[in-house]
Order: sequence, then C-alpha cells, then structure tokens
Amino acid sequence: MKKLSKVQLKQQAAVMDVATKIEEQAFNELTGMEECWFDMDYDAFPGSLLVRLQFKTESDMQNAKPELLIWQKRLSGLLLKKGILLKDMRKHLVFTLAEDDE
Repeated sequence: MKKLSKVQLKQQAAVMDVATKIEEQAFNELTGMEECWFDMDYDAFPGSLLVRLQFKTESDMQNAKPELLIWQKRLSGLLLKKGILLKDMRKHLVFTLAEDDE
C-alpha cells in the first residue's frame, strides 16, 4: 500500500473524527447499533466516501430506517464543518447488518 500524502492524511483524520462523532451519537440514539465504519478511495474523495452504521439484527435496522435521512444530514453537516462538501448526502451513509462469520 502506498504512503498517503499530507492532504490524504488530513482527509482521513477529518473523516475519522466525523465517523467517531456519528458512532457515539448512534450508540446513544439507535437501538441495536453495533459499529460505524467507513470506506473511501482517496483519488475520488469525497464522492467515494461511504459511512456504514451497522446493526445487530434486521429488526433493529428496520426500526431505524425512518431516521436514515436524519443521519445522512448529520454526516453532511459534520463534514461541512470540516470543509468537506458532499454533493448528494444520500449516497454517503447507509444502514447495514452485521455479517455472520461462516
């Protein structure tokens, strides 16, 4: 894996800070929340950013679904405070389920 540039390191730190805040809020507000994680391609940032809020069960995820837009707006707002503008906030945060290790 190639070494990240200073700009990429700043991007990573900003996204990590925002993801940590989102995760803390989600643990306090969403039942069945298991973890928050993100993935991004530095060459296509911020368009490639995808934050996932992972739930323990399908029913927990379905109960949280009506609030998905609220969480997408939170992510967009927190990133904007860091100087990162998302063109379409709906593409960058999703709810997922924990996958079984088989």
